[in-house]
Amino acid sequence: MKLGIIGLPQTGKTTLFNALTGHDQPTTASAGRMEVHTAVVDVPDPRVDVLSKMYNPKKTAYAKVTYADIAGLEGSGQGNIAGQLLNQIAQMDGLINVVRCFEDDSVPHAAGSVNPSRDISAMNSELLLNDLIVVERKLEKLTEERKRGGTDKVINARQTELFERILAILSEDKPLRGIEFTEIEENDLSGFGLLTRKPKMILLNLGEGQAKPTIEEELDVPLVDLMGKLEMEISQLPEDDASMFMEEYNIEEPGLNKMIRLSYDLLALQSFFTVGEDEVRAWTVKRGANAQEAAGAIHSDLEKGFIRAEVVSYEDLTTLGSMSEARNKGKFRLEGKKYIVQDGEIVHIRFNI
Repeated sequence: MKLGIIGLPQTGKTTLFNALTGHDQPTTASAGRMEVHTAVVDVPDPRVDVLSKMYNPKKTAYAKVTYADIAGLEGSGQGNIAGQLLNQIAQMDGLINVVRCFEDDSVPHAAGSVNPSRDISAMNSELLLNDLIVVERKLEKLTEERKRGGTDKVINARQTELFERILAILSEDKPLRGIEFTEIEENDLSGFGLLTRKPKMILLNLGEGQAKPTIEEELDVPLVDLMGKLEMEISQLPEDDASMFMEEYNIEEPGLNKMIRLSYDLLALQSFFTVGEDEVRAWTVKRGANAQEAAGAIHSDLEKGFIRAEVVSYEDLTTLGSMSEARNKGKFRLEGKKYIVQDGEIVHIRFNI
């Protein structure tokens, strides 16, 4: 999964990226260049730590999330996101909109003053207007195709109805996030990368010791706050020094751990585990995935040759202490391909190719 860090210029996007990933990218923009930095980080999960202590494997692997630090949007309200920038955002599975709350005279705000509610509204408008332009262009193209008579009339009529419905929603200043579409409609929309369909989180970037401000804008997405600069400093310290620093500031865990977990939740993902002496690993699937789909997350051969899934809950395995004891207590189950995998289950696949 890939999350794009977006926002207006000078909001602290790269600071957040460095904090999340432990990188040390320059926090000042490169003049004349549209740069995108990416990094893969582990999803903190104490269950993986517990299972690793139980099995003492040669390798322990956490679920992963990829973050991309994307150049600042202008927030002009014109919906004219540049092609290269638009292409980068469209490729993301979800978006983290960084909103500046901190004051810093050495880093002037692009709009002349710090106003989180205004900036949230500006970014929402920018994404929505971009989608409006895309949809209007598609409807124009469908009209031209009907006039020429060179396309399938049934497909043209279906897509025209779909895009007219979307246009009506966007024209009311409503995002497409949360709107349900049929499987055929999903296929028709798959190549458009509509930005307001993407799961989004708003992150308020606070200064050190700053209280969370009141947001006037009505929100339909998660809102979190973080002291970005402080978190970046913690993330770049050696582990012992970071622990001392957090203890001094009464910080139980880095706010970034919560942020990464929220990123995972944002995309409606969950983890299941495989365990053994060779490896303990967290695998990622969409919530609602069945056992055969979970097998495919491990390897395509397991999905193709799926026979049964051996399943035990994390709670039962860790309480009883071993897989054999879980079997003895009747907590070990064999499930078919349509079984819906639950978050935290230990799943081993029986297969035959």
